[in-house]
Parts: sequence; C-alpha cells; structure tokens
Amino acid sequence: MTKAAEEKEEGQELVAPAPLAHDEPTAPVPAEPGAAPPKKRLPRVESLTGLRWWAAFFVFAHHMTNLAPLPIHKFLKYGTSGVTFFFVLSGFVLTWSAQPHTKVGTFYRRRFARIWPAHAVALLLAVFVFYRFDPDPAMSWIKPFDIGILLLSLVLLHGWSNEPTILYAGNPASWTLSVEMFFYAYFPFVWRLTQRLKVPGGLLLCLAAVAVGGGYRLALFHFPDTVPVLPQPVLHSVAFLFGIGLAIALRSGWRPWLPVPLAFAIFSVGIYTLYYSGVHAKTFPLATTMGLTQKEILTVLYGLLILAVASRDMRGGRSWLRSKPLVALGQWSYSFYLVHATILYAIKEFHGVAGPIGWSNLTWYAGVLALSIAASALLYKLVEHPLEKRLRGPR
Repeated sequence: MTKAAEEKEEGQELVAPAPLAHDEPTAPVPAEPGAAPPKKRLPRVESLTGLRWWAAFFVFAHHMTNLAPLPIHKFLKYGTSGVTFFFVLSGFVLTWSAQPHTKVGTFYRRRFARIWPAHAVALLLAVFVFYRFDPDPAMSWIKPFDIGILLLSLVLLHGWSNEPTILYAGNPASWTLSVEMFFYAYFPFVWRLTQRLKVPGGLLLCLAAVAVGGGYRLALFHFPDTVPVLPQPVLHSVAFLFGIGLAIALRSGWRPWLPVPLAFAIFSVGIYTLYYSGVHAKTFPLATTMGLTQKEILTVLYGLLILAVASRDMRGGRSWLRSKPLVALGQWSYSFYLVHATILYAIKEFHGVAGPIGWSNLTWYAGVLALSIAASALLYKLVEHPLEKRLRGPR
C-alpha cells in the first residue's frame, strides 16, 4: 500500500502502503551478511495499489457515519477493518520487495521517509480540529490540549497505550502508524529468520499467527484476571506476520488456484457473516467466538484477497485495479487516510450531524469524498512524495 519510475531504478518490485498505513513497497530489507542478491527480480504487483484505495475508502465510509449516517451504518462499522487489510499488506509488500543486500539502517531511514513527513503535516492540521484549551463537552471528539500527549503522537509512540485519549491522540488516524513503526522495527530481524523458508514454512507462519492471535483473544475473554491486555502494536502483529507468510509462500513458487472474483465472493460472504452474527448474537451459532476472533477472521479474508490479486498479476492477467485512476487513488490513499477524518470532523463542528439516517446522506458522502481526495492529492504531491524522495538518501 507506486512511484513506479523511482522504484524501478532502486530495484523495488512491488507496489502498495498502508494506512490507513499505507505501506509502499519502497523498502527492501537486510539479510545475512554476504548474501548474494536474487538472480531474478520478482514481478510488480500493481493491482495492490488499486486495491488499497478500496480499503481506505472502506475506512472512510465507516467514519462518515458519524456525520451522515446511512441505513446500513451498522454494517459500515466494519470499515474499520480496512486497517487490518493494510497491516496484512504491509507484511506482504515488505517481504515481497525484500533485497538481501539492504542494510538495517537504510531500511529504517526509508521507512521513516515513507510515513513521517505526511504524518507530521497531517498532525499539525488535526490539532486545530481535535484540540481546544477549553473544549465543549457536547463535542466529544474534541480533547483538551496536552502537549505531552501530542509529542507522543508526533514520535508515534501513542499506540502503545490502550487509554483512548492517548491511543487516538493528535490525528486520531495515526494510531495505526504507531503500530506500523513497531512492525518496521522488528521486520529486518524476522526477515533474517524467515528468508530461507519455502512454501510450507510460509503457510505454517500464517497458520501459527492466526492460531496464536485467536487463542490469545479467547483466553483473554475466559480468563480476564490472569491474561494481560496487550498493547495494539503487539495484537496487530498477527496480520503483519500473516502477510509475511503469504509473501514467503508466493516468492517460493506457490501458485494457488484462487480467481479474484471467487476471493471477493469469499470476502463478501465472510464479512457479512461477521455482521449478521453480531446482530443476531443470541441465536447465531458460534457468534461469541466469531466476535472475539473477528480480527483473525478478517486477517484471513483480506489475506485471500491479496493472494488472489497478487497471483493474477504474476500470471499476467488483466486487472481493472491497475487502471490509471485507481493507481493514482492508491498512491494518494495514505494521505487520504491521514486527512479525511480531520476534514469530516471540521465539517461536523461547524454544521453538526447532516440529518436523520437516510440514503439522501449519500450527497454528503460524495462531497466530503471529493474534498478529501483533493486534499490527499495535494498532500501527496507537495509533501509525501517529494520529501520521501529527499529523505530516502542516495540510491
């Protein structure tokens, strides 16, 4: 979860960021000293850039229910799962584009260049919307100004607290960046440990990540007094490690038969089942278990989408996700993720909720979407892209 010409020069062979991180395949990774670079570059998977736009849009659709609720607003709460997509995608992209000759310091510098400049500018804008010295209690999203908490957000350490005023400090969307920074911190070492794995090892890593994550959530529910509550970066590592396992399997030659339409159908049925089981929790079998482990279920569902789309691109299949408009939107998706909530809540402060629940609120969706896309294009072209190029250092 782009930058095609620059990345081709640098030997990066993928595309896509996260949200809300927003992770571009601009970072290769280190391996054992003296390891030879691969003899053959892996093909680009351009469709993932277009796919990440839809994940960012899903998040946007959820947040818009706070301004202009639709009749399906209960289902749209699953738009928050878009961040799970980006966490899986981040692990996949970094592993896919990994090159053994890249030093750890170089990897860290490139990751910093990738996410921090746009984050800093978006944070500055968000402070004027989400903070006041004397906030109105009626506006629950506005918090009292606290320089210490804002500094935690600036350096992306706020995601380690489960206290909402800290976790969602600064720009509320940036908690996912705090999670991503944790991923980046340990990825070079995970890569060193896993780069020799083949298809069975990659798939086993996927299975183990989901099993451990789901097991932990069930244990926390049944034994709340003995199982500690882990911070968000640790919890979301399930999705990141799952993405790493998928990329390892594909890099090693795994070519599963999974048509993209079938993957989208499985995803649609899966996410609707999660929604339906939540609405009918008293009568739906295993509703409690599904609710507790929905992050792991979503990890698998999004992983299947990424797997299907990447496999099709590797086979050379046609893909509307590689169209120029979607690739452009995918390139802007990180900036879009950073600014859309700020725009949305600024409008809400001055206008209030759009009105009662109804399909007529779609006009608000269209207007806020257009404004957010325009702002994200500017942030990408004026800050994100040029400063990343400058901060990445010499090739």
